[in-house]
Amino acid sequence: MNKKLKGKKVLVYGLGGSGQAACKLLHIFGACVSVYDEDKKFRNLFCYVDEPLFHKYDLVVVSPGVKVLGNSLISGLRAKKTNIISEIDLGSIFSLGTLIAVTGTNGKTTTCALLGKIFDEAGKKNFVCGNIGLPISSIALKTDKKSFVICETSNFQLELSRLFAPKIACVLNIQPDHLDRHETFDEYKRVKAKLFQNFSSLKHAVINLDDEGAKEMAPQKKCSFYSFNPLKKGVCVKNGCIYSGKVRIISLDEIPLIGAKNISNVMAAISIALLCKIKVKYIRNAIMSFSPPAHRLEYVDEINGVIYIDDSKSTNVACVKMAVESLNSKNLILMLGGQNKGLDFTQFFSLAPVLKKVICFGEAGQEIDEIAKQYGYDSQSFATLRDATYFAKSVAQSGDTVLLSPGCTSFDEFSSYAVRGQIFSELVRSES
Repeated sequence: MNKKLKGKKVLVYGLGGSGQAACKLLHIFGACVSVYDEDKKFRNLFCYVDEPLFHKYDLVVVSPGVKVLGNSLISGLRAKKTNIISEIDLGSIFSLGTLIAVTGTNGKTTTCALLGKIFDEAGKKNFVCGNIGLPISSIALKTDKKSFVICETSNFQLELSRLFAPKIACVLNIQPDHLDRHETFDEYKRVKAKLFQNFSSLKHAVINLDDEGAKEMAPQKKCSFYSFNPLKKGVCVKNGCIYSGKVRIISLDEIPLIGAKNISNVMAAISIALLCKIKVKYIRNAIMSFSPPAHRLEYVDEINGVIYIDDSKSTNVACVKMAVESLNSKNLILMLGGQNKGLDFTQFFSLAPVLKKVICFGEAGQEIDEIAKQYGYDSQSFATLRDATYFAKSVAQSGDTVLLSPGCTSFDEFSSYAVRGQIFSELVRSES
């Protein structure tokens, strides 16, 4: 592939972190790189092109932030039969060692971070990359044949992928999400299923047997399964412990993570680690000392007998459902809102979750509030997260749990879910 790139005209479309990493990798192998991004702040770059369709390219590398459906530039490039790949295609081509891909609607970051911890504990060289924040193109040349490349793989990264071929591919769960980008759930599932487009007998799938969407994607052969229900083969929960077959891995009481959804993530990580021949003692030690990524069912504080939980990373309805079920609290005050991604909250409220109160906020607040009231919930709506949090503090009583699990993106008020979660924590601890 290196010789094929030398002197080739390559366009990188999208100049976020992934696009910039792709540019650097392409330059190393002698490609003549041009760049394009709809954000005009990049126009002053010497290699920027205003009208990519007026030029001919040997290859186009597209960043995950670029929306494909309805994109006239992508359509034009396809009409010219241009060779188009995704950034994860490019990075994976140059990555050595064992490539592990983890996808799903929820739980990807936690699972990948835990895998990195397990491989660290076992003394194995590993790189946790992809959607978790470190582009695979940025670490590709640091890998060797003994490396483990753990790639958090999103639907955005898979949308234009053709060459991505992980040795181990894991599907955690598949639920409606990102319909603002993919328009339909069927299209979202089609994109996710591309994880297995280059699947062969030399590769292995890890599938969550408790999730119907994940099961639908399971290849016919070379599958390992995990489940909360007993399994003869595979990773499962029995008698308060996680087992692999007859081998006890760890007690549920020893896992420092909140909720059933995180136990499921742990089982996924265990399944992958065992496929990579990691010893049980390293797996267990890593799990017991693991600190989960921030803003995922994260304990904030207990004030006057009220527990506050930050689940700001919850940006879809399925994640809200998982969070509520995981806490299993009879006195739960749920905070929902932000910027909706075209998701239908009737799917959540129609299940009749046990909620003491619903507090809505942000751009989608009124819409969610109306749906909650239609299903008989005590609900109120506020313009901002700040107002909603202060109201939650004023009405919560000793024994209550206040859960921020928005089910929406943060972009109506904040630059990221992380900023939203941090602000929530600060508001909880403030005296106002």
